[in-house]
Parts: sequence; structure tokens; C-alpha cells
Amino acid sequence: MKKYFKALCAVLCIAIIACTLFACTDSGADSDALTVGIIQYASHPSLDNCREGIIAGLEAAGYKDGENIKIDYQNASNSDETANQIAKNMVAKAYDIVIAIATPAATASYSAARGTGIPVIFCAVSDPVAAQLVPSLDKAGDNCTGTSDLLNLEAQLKLIRACQPDAEKIGILYTTSEANSVSHLEEIKKLAPEYGFEIVAKGIQSPADIPQTAAMLASEVDCINNFTDNNVVDNLGTVLEKANAAGIPVYGSEIEQVKNGCLASESLDYVALGEQTGAMAAKVLSGADISEMPVEMVKDSFPVINTAAAEKFSVTLTGYDDIEKVS
Repeated sequence: MKKYFKALCAVLCIAIIACTLFACTDSGADSDALTVGIIQYASHPSLDNCREGIIAGLEAAGYKDGENIKIDYQNASNSDETANQIAKNMVAKAYDIVIAIATPAATASYSAARGTGIPVIFCAVSDPVAAQLVPSLDKAGDNCTGTSDLLNLEAQLKLIRACQPDAEKIGILYTTSEANSVSHLEEIKKLAPEYGFEIVAKGIQSPADIPQTAAMLASEVDCINNFTDNNVVDNLGTVLEKANAAGIPVYGSEIEQVKNGCLASESLDYVALGEQTGAMAAKVLSGADISEMPVEMVKDSFPVINTAAAEKFSVTLTGYDDIEKVS
């Protein structure tokens, strides 16, 4: 009996050792794979589309997760503190590159990686100069560059005027600490008088401020226009609720917001922007000098309208025969 027991133990030991060795040596990925960190600031369709595009852009350039790269994707859940911690952890683990989606994730990554030699590629940063990520759009920062989703605000104002010929006041809800929102606000204030609009802006510090501030703003204006402000986009349902209660429409900055209830938008293609960002990251992984890579801008915008919202607000749009329609 003892002999059988010893034999059984020997077999089990061999099996355990074999399994351990197999687990260590057969992970399904190349052991020399590069590690790519992706930090997404918040979970909403615009940024989700960016991430989808980034992965597609990497794959199109020959970098596939589980084969020659290992992607560590993490979401900061709309928290600056969490974004900072994720970035610091990725830098401490010496990732080969960090890709940051949205301005707060980009500033966190840039701060953590500065001086380490770890390249940072940002995506969907409207004003990377104001965010102090790069000295200019033509020159990369300290091991940092990426793509900008600067909005076509003039086309947006034309679209709003076409939808609401008699509107006078446009409300803007924005986060005071988000550089891209402050930059967009300054720009739309300059352009608005050319189209007969007055801008009424109200700043927020955090998502907790949105319900009361949105309700107050909706009572003072003819419509609300949203930028790419992450706090506002992440709480778009609340903004729409307050605007609907006041009987006014909300205009978005891209097609996903229009699908979710905004009346219309001069929209950006965030999947395409992500692909553009992924292609830039792939060049760096292949040995390109990031210091020679200027910021790339989103190439095109296109008008889109929510037909259900247009019917609700009795909007008859003329001059936009090719506008994309969603409901």
C-alpha cells in the first residue's frame, strides 16, 4: 500500500511540475511582446470609440494584442486621482508606451512619464498646447505627442442657426478645470456674435454640480451646446433631462451624443481618430522618433441630426441635404 502511495505522490508531483512549467512557458503570447498601456479617462461612447480605433490602428500596422504586444487597458472612471495612479503604475513597470485617451488621462500620463523615456501618445485632446502637453501643434513635447479632436465650432454654430432661426442664447456647461473645455469656450465666444448668438456659460467643478447647474442654465437659454467635456458627456442623460424639462434642445459634439438624444451635431469620427492615434503609436513602437512627430488633427467633420428630437422640437432643417440621420 505504501509503495502505491509513494508512486501516486511521485506521479502527482511530476504532473504539478509539468503544469507549472507549461503555464509559465505557454502564455499564448510572444515572451518578447511589447507592453502597451491604454488609459481611458471615462466610460462613454466617444472615448470607447477612440479605444476601439486605437486597437484597430495598432493591428493595421501589425501590432496585435496577445501576439507581439500585450495591451493593459485601464479605465480611470472619471477620476483624476485614479488616472494619476494608473499612469504611475504603468511607468513604474516600465511599459514600452502609454496611450492616453482624453485630456485628464493625457496630463496624468505625461506627468508620470516625463523624464523616463517612456513615450506617451494622447488621443482626443482638444487643446494639447493649453494642457501643456506640447509646446505647439507642430512640435512634440517631452516624449509626448498624439491627436487632437479640436471641434469645428463655426460649422456647429451654422448648424444651430439652421435648426433654430430665432434662437438668441446658447448655454454652455463646462468643467472649469478641463483645459479643452475652457479653450473651446473662449473660441465659441469669439465666433458666436457672427451668427447672432450670445453665449451663457456656467462652470462646474465635478459631476455632482451638473443637475442643479444644468437646470439653472436650461432656464436661461434657447438651447445647450456640449463640447467634448468628459464630465458633461459622462452625465449627458442628466443634461438632456433638465433641458427637456425646460423645453429646449441640446446639441452634441459627435454622433454618439446625437444617438443618445442630442438634436444635432457637426460630428467628429472618434473611431477614425483612434485609428489615427494607433497608427502614430505603432510608428513609435517601430522605432520612429517621437520628437519628430507633430500633433495630428482630426481630418473631417460631418453634420448629423436626431430625427426623433427634430420632430419633438419641430425643427425643419434646410440646406443640409446630405446630413446623416439617426433616431
